[in-house]
Amino acid sequence: MDTFALVVTVGVALFFTYTNGFHDSANAIATSVSTRALTPRAALLMAAVMNLAGAFLGSGVAKTVSEGVIETPQGDKGMGILFAALVGAIAWNLVTWYFGLPSSSSHALFGGMVGAALAGGTEVIWGGVLEKIVIPMFLSPLVGLLVGYLVMAAIMWIFRKSGPHRTKRGFRIAQTVSAAGMALGHGLQDAQKTMGIVVMALVIADVETGDEIPLWVKIASAVMLSLGTYAGGWRIMRTLGRRIIELDPPQGFAAETTAASVMYTASFMFQAPISTTHVITSAIMGVGATKRVNAVRWGVAKNIVLGWFITMPAAAAVAALSFYVVNLLFG
Repeated sequence: MDTFALVVTVGVALFFTYTNGFHDSANAIATSVSTRALTPRAALLMAAVMNLAGAFLGSGVAKTVSEGVIETPQGDKGMGILFAALVGAIAWNLVTWYFGLPSSSSHALFGGMVGAALAGGTEVIWGGVLEKIVIPMFLSPLVGLLVGYLVMAAIMWIFRKSGPHRTKRGFRIAQTVSAAGMALGHGLQDAQKTMGIVVMALVIADVETGDEIPLWVKIASAVMLSLGTYAGGWRIMRTLGRRIIELDPPQGFAAETTAASVMYTASFMFQAPISTTHVITSAIMGVGATKRVNAVRWGVAKNIVLGWFITMPAAAAVAALSFYVVNLLFG
């Protein structure tokens, strides 16, 4: 196995993690920044630290990525498939970041894996794709929407006799905790996805034989995600923080708490790699709907949902094209 190919693939995987960080940093902090609970730089620093910590909390999602989406391809062609999958995911991340569209880095990666595998003649584990990716892709936003609505309704009832100014001030402080919990869940979910890809590359190269994640892989993935997070994703932050609905601190707390709870449940109970983008966006919609249904800018929400549907096919197409190019040049 060409060591250079392994090094390049691992390097591209870590770069994907970096783009994931600046693409998805908005997920953790947009609501806190928009409600002025945290300054942008303080929020980014907090999110980077919590992303780093979250990466070490488990390995279930990483094993799903490395074993449950495609069969581990072998040889130089296998490394080419992983490389092409990452190129497809990175390309889609950069396009959606440029246009400020909060699409899912996770589903860009999965779409890239499926597209590259099909182009390279590697078996796709369709049952795993359906059970671990497609069903959670549709279910998690619905859960986020419903739970966000219920959490916000409960907050409104509990604090119905409190003064609005005092309540907002208290929740502005509470948002520091809920945003940290959201960032921890982001690290738990998204750093592990890259870990799973790197483990696949190491198995293909006969450097590793099992599915255990080496410590250096955890550290490298966590650090790159944190660096990307600190770099920030201002375009997407504006979409989540203000274009869907103008949030106040209680609403921001409800949305972040909802999203974090859904991510922890998916990670620890089901080892399902869900999209942090899907969950926080739907939670914001659910929270906003308690104010009044037309308070949510559903036109913006519709464009975001449309982005969700095209993410996997678009990333798959770019990955397939990348595989053909790589195979043509180096095959």
